[in-house]
Amino acid sequence: MKKLREVMTTDLSVCSADDTLTEAAKIMTDHNVGAVPVCGSNRELLGMITDRDLVVRGLAREKSPSSKVSDVMSGKLYSVAPDTSVQEASSLMAEKQIRRLPVVENGKLAGIVSLGDLALEEKSNLAAGHALEEISERPELH
Repeated sequence: MKKLREVMTTDLSVCSADDTLTEAAKIMTDHNVGAVPVCGSNRELLGMITDRDLVVRGLAREKSPSSKVSDVMSGKLYSVAPDTSVQEASSLMAEKQIRRLPVVENGKLAGIVSLGDLALEEKSNLAAGHALEEISERPELH
């Protein structure tokens, strides 16, 4: 069974918690990504900032473009080790409703796996499709 280290993206751009919202947005634009891991000086994972965070927690709340990433980032993250199986990662992503999963090794960010990475794996297409279906499903309103 394939492990995440075989499919994860390792060429990552990261930002620090002290970077500004403008700097985070520029990283997203320059690298054509919708999420950037937030790391400490030793590449320890502190959180994640997404384009949605910039809009919902930043612009919509009238934060200044010079506000810090730490003001709007998601701090509660799930992460896995590089030797986690693709199937296990797909299941976790579906269960926790997440599209991007940080991969941490020895306390440091080693990579990230997205639904797109999983979908590229022929044997995991079904798992990625299931994960996407679970993530995209809207909860019932009562």
